[in-house]
Amino acid sequence: MKLTVKYYDLDASEFVVLMHEDDCAAIGVKENDRVSISGMKSTVALVTQSDTLVDKGIILMPAPVLERAGAREGEEVDVIYSNKPDSVRSIRRKMDGERLAREEIESVVVDILDNKLSKIEISAWLTALYINGMDIDEIADFTKAMAHTGDIIKFDRQPVFDFHSFGGVPGNKITPIVVSIVAAAGVMIPKMSSRAISSACGTSDFVETFCDVEIDADSVKRISEETGGLFAWGGGMNIAPVDDLVIKIEHPLGINPRAQMLASIMSKKVAIGANYLLVDIPTGTGTKVPTIEVARSYARDLMDLGERLDMHIECAITYADQPVGSAVGPILEARECISILEGSKHPSSVIEKACDCAGIILDMAGIPGGTAKAKEILESGAAYRKFMEIVVAQGGRPDLKSTDLVPGKFSEDIVASKSGYVHTIHNKDIVAIAKASGAPNDKGAGLMINKKKGQRVEAGEVLFTIYADNEAKLRRARETAIKYPPVDIEGMLIKRVSAVNVRK
Repeated sequence: MKLTVKYYDLDASEFVVLMHEDDCAAIGVKENDRVSISGMKSTVALVTQSDTLVDKGIILMPAPVLERAGAREGEEVDVIYSNKPDSVRSIRRKMDGERLAREEIESVVVDILDNKLSKIEISAWLTALYINGMDIDEIADFTKAMAHTGDIIKFDRQPVFDFHSFGGVPGNKITPIVVSIVAAAGVMIPKMSSRAISSACGTSDFVETFCDVEIDADSVKRISEETGGLFAWGGGMNIAPVDDLVIKIEHPLGINPRAQMLASIMSKKVAIGANYLLVDIPTGTGTKVPTIEVARSYARDLMDLGERLDMHIECAITYADQPVGSAVGPILEARECISILEGSKHPSSVIEKACDCAGIILDMAGIPGGTAKAKEILESGAAYRKFMEIVVAQGGRPDLKSTDLVPGKFSEDIVASKSGYVHTIHNKDIVAIAKASGAPNDKGAGLMINKKKGQRVEAGEVLFTIYADNEAKLRRARETAIKYPPVDIEGMLIKRVSAVNVRK
């Protein structure tokens, strides 16, 4: 059936067109069925029908559908019924707990990329993975399928090392330090980082406060081979693009299926041709990985997956019962990170974790005494010089200093209501307060933690300081801190136990 195209200014979350009920009946489609649209090119879209918003003989198409169909307003296009893609059957099979063949997994991934699956169907896929999971061979096939939907970067300089953190612990700003140490040792590590999904700050969120992170594939190759390192945002180029589409659906569901998470991580490593990978698995209460047993299980899966992908993988299970360092939020984390590279000896937790992780990578590269060598490179200033070389290559200032980075102009100290010792710091509450202050979108927002676990605190002493770019968000963050106090203070005395008869 031929219908006349009319542009419809609709920012739809689905790949959708609007048609008159009579035209739908003539074609034989109902609400949420699919139609194939043929203009200069061909595409498939979901149908929404109406008898008031659109006239007979007209098909309303938003810009993404117009572009995909190669159509222009006023032109006629052929519109016919389109069957559900075969991948829907594969999704149903996974919902039933069955094992999928490589071709079935590839069809699901390709159909997500081509907008052939609705959000409901993608949600069903994610839910099936969450409930029934995948075996390691399925995850390997899933990883390869995701990687090959986007660009594959082939470096002339070999081998390629990489580093990834599971995240889930606030203040984990070690990536630029690790990359700078490793690159200063002559090992190439083109690190593609992410933005925050559910946290208060991802690596790219704070790195972009001092240099460009949206870098194309050619520049990634050039900068990495010239400097040995990189701090780029993976979403700034066409690397494993299906992952970004899935995350947008995954986030409101509040689930992160193990198979999807592993394939998401590894697809980006396959795309940049990594030969060696270190994975940081922060482990502790309030993180993605709550116990050592769960962390070891992830480590086994990752190493098994690496064997199937011809990649040597090692894992570092790291302490995550409290934030790493003192700063949480983009500018605050950037300032703390750079100050350590400049030579600051604090916070020691950031230095220790960065050197331990960099040391493992150096060991993997055949450089003996990895952790000791990493500390030597950091303390000598070689890591700072390499850091600045990478920053300048990514468009940053050659005279950058940590003191140039100034947090939000609105701030408030949160003080202890009693004396004692810091018993617990709740990571989730720290993140909630930082997000309430505006992080990560507001670069100056976040908090500085003054007291960590085990430290003595007196009544009225500052526990942490909240920063915000405006008063409204500062007020909201303060209210969040009052509602969900992130710091538990206890005395050394837990309980007094005495006999019934007290001496007179």
